[in-house]
Amino acid sequence: MAPVVTLTLNPAVDMSTSTEYVVGDRKLRCETRVVEPGGGGINVARVLFELGVATEAWWTRGGAVGERLGHLLDATGISHRSIPIEGDTREHLTVVERASGRQFRFNMPGPTLSEAELDACIDLVAGLDPATPYLVLSGSLPEDAPTDFYARLARVAPAGCRIVLDTSGPALEHGVEADIFLVKPNVNELSALAGTTVEDEDHIREVARSLVRRGGVDVVITSLGAGGATATTAEEHWHVHAPTVRFRSAVGAGDSMVGGLVAGLARGWPLADAIRYGVAAGAATVTTPGTQLCTRADVERLVEQMERGS
Repeated sequence: MAPVVTLTLNPAVDMSTSTEYVVGDRKLRCETRVVEPGGGGINVARVLFELGVATEAWWTRGGAVGERLGHLLDATGISHRSIPIEGDTREHLTVVERASGRQFRFNMPGPTLSEAELDACIDLVAGLDPATPYLVLSGSLPEDAPTDFYARLARVAPAGCRIVLDTSGPALEHGVEADIFLVKPNVNELSALAGTTVEDEDHIREVARSLVRRGGVDVVITSLGAGGATATTAEEHWHVHAPTVRFRSAVGAGDSMVGGLVAGLARGWPLADAIRYGVAAGAATVTTPGTQLCTRADVERLVEQMERGS
């Protein structure tokens, strides 16, 4: 089978560290930093690779930071393909205040892509191997990119490839109007789509099903954080509760959920089993420090725990 492809239009080099206290107007002594490849689709690819599913990460590469990101990806062993751009790939910094356990996350602005660079992304997706089972479009759009750009990509993808979309804001609003197999908003993002505050699970089901009934989306997975996730199709709606874990960092948890979910789907599992795997992957990631993601051993241990109902 062809690998699952992920596309990250606004990737980053993720750096994480810790210091005893975060205070203003003082020099802060930090622990050794950890540097990892990041950005929505790249994180999804990292999880797929960790879970043993063939994947290829596509991403935009610019400047010295982009070169560094390429070296970091090389070191992971993940198959990847970069799209050269003139602007500089961005960096992220996560600092944990050890005294309180609080996280401070600094996301730098990303580059602006030219029309020719955006066209190169469209051409790449249009030329995707028709045997590709899933294309994951994940993360924020680059600065000044058309807000319907994910929708444009979905429309040029091969007919047999299922599109998974995980983004927010206007990019999500336009995206759900395209032919999307699965979309993963959180409750706030679902509320924005509905134009009103989504208050309970009945309301989640109602709004999610309205998205499905429009005809563009087949499955809506609503992320509930520590509450797990709901899955809504035209015929079914169910709630998968997250296992109880020790929280360390939320960075990458949503991407990990997508990675686990798509890993299950790519193996041909029923949707109910795939979403359980995704929830377990997200929960496993919150137990890791900084920008580290889940391990396969932890995901499978948590799935067993969820199946036992413990």
